[in-house]
Amino acid sequence: MKLIIGNRNYSSWSLRGWLACKQSGLSFEEITVNISGEDWENAKRDWDDVQPSSGKVPILWDDDVVIWDSLAILEHLADKIGGENGRNRFWPKDPVARGLCRSMVAEMHSSYLPLRRATPMNVRRRVEGHEISDEAKGNIIRILSLWAEARSRFGHGGPFLFGTYSAADIFYAPVVSRFITYSIGVPGFAQAYMEAMWDHDWMQQWVEGADQEDWRIEAFEVAD
Repeated sequence: MKLIIGNRNYSSWSLRGWLACKQSGLSFEEITVNISGEDWENAKRDWDDVQPSSGKVPILWDDDVVIWDSLAILEHLADKIGGENGRNRFWPKDPVARGLCRSMVAEMHSSYLPLRRATPMNVRRRVEGHEISDEAKGNIIRILSLWAEARSRFGHGGPFLFGTYSAADIFYAPVVSRFITYSIGVPGFAQAYMEAMWDHDWMQQWVEGADQEDWRIEAFEVAD
């Protein structure tokens, strides 16, 4: 398998696809492209198989299968592992917990546009006093309420949202990064969760990769 990801510093969806591949335990090759640069435009012209995705990242190539959506990538990996083992790799075993986890992932996948716009992902930056809209603040409150429910009901087996690492943590990882970048104040339980996520080996690998990038996209660089 090959996974094409965009700039580690900025591409939240690439982070989700990459974490899903890491969680799968399956072997894959990483190809990183600068999504704002000419190399990516040239690659889209040269790689005919990319065209169905309209050039979006992440993109997973698995033989003849081409998938360009992070949630679809996760589900493909679960199918590739197969059966209950594949489902349990990403989703809680308990059916009630699994239902909440699926709903949280779907909501993250399709919602929170005000927060995305107000706090573009920027792993390297630290911004104090960043002003955000009331709509974005509403998104933050909603996310924190979901985190609180998951942790209080199903988080007793470990430091992550459903105890052990799951699809929910994969999909909310960029939110953790945004909260850290923009110094978003959170209650103690959320701070502990964010620290567990940030200290995870995979997140640290991603952060180190972002630090090593020379690429800069001005549209995602918010002034202090």
